[in-house]
Amino acid sequence: MIFVIIAAINQIGVQTTSLIAIMGAAGLAIGLALQGSLANFAAGVLIVLFRPYRVGDFVEAAGISGIVLEVQILTTILKTVDNKQIIVPNGQIMGSIITNYSANDTRRIDMTVGVSYDDDLDKVRSTLQELINADDRILKDPECLFAVSELADSSVNFIVRPWVNRADYSSVKFGLTEAIKKRFDREGISFPFPQQDVHIYKND
Repeated sequence: MIFVIIAAINQIGVQTTSLIAIMGAAGLAIGLALQGSLANFAAGVLIVLFRPYRVGDFVEAAGISGIVLEVQILTTILKTVDNKQIIVPNGQIMGSIITNYSANDTRRIDMTVGVSYDDDLDKVRSTLQELINADDRILKDPECLFAVSELADSSVNFIVRPWVNRADYSSVKFGLTEAIKKRFDREGISFPFPQQDVHIYKND
């Protein structure tokens, strides 16, 4: 329509060169001003098409973690664990790594338990196994992994990796950490902590 109007004006003798130049400059300025919005719009279309996350999923994207409240064409609205609402441009989300913690029904808890070099490793392993078996929220399949992962400077480190349903992840992790501390105290298994020996020499 704009092209037809300019052609008609030109036919009646009006010089349209300056008008075309002005319109071209205005179009360039508008395009530059809308560059970010167009990128967010394109990213929003990709999110709608490929669905890397849905409303209600707990995700980490563009350095922000939270529950997806709404997916809009330009932005995504997240609610953080401390109940803050954050609006993230879709362009930043699609330009970053997206971690969707709600994509699968089960999750693995990765824990590292350090014990003293003086402790009996077989006793530590059996104690951890009893704690895992006593919690009904921990899945039997896949099996929980127990292994000595590192002989560190001041501790022998066990890795404990149980599998749980997605909804039980936080409660099991916090509860198991407390249970390990209480049970180890009763069993006499020590948790090493950084220590420093100071030697004082007297020079007459």
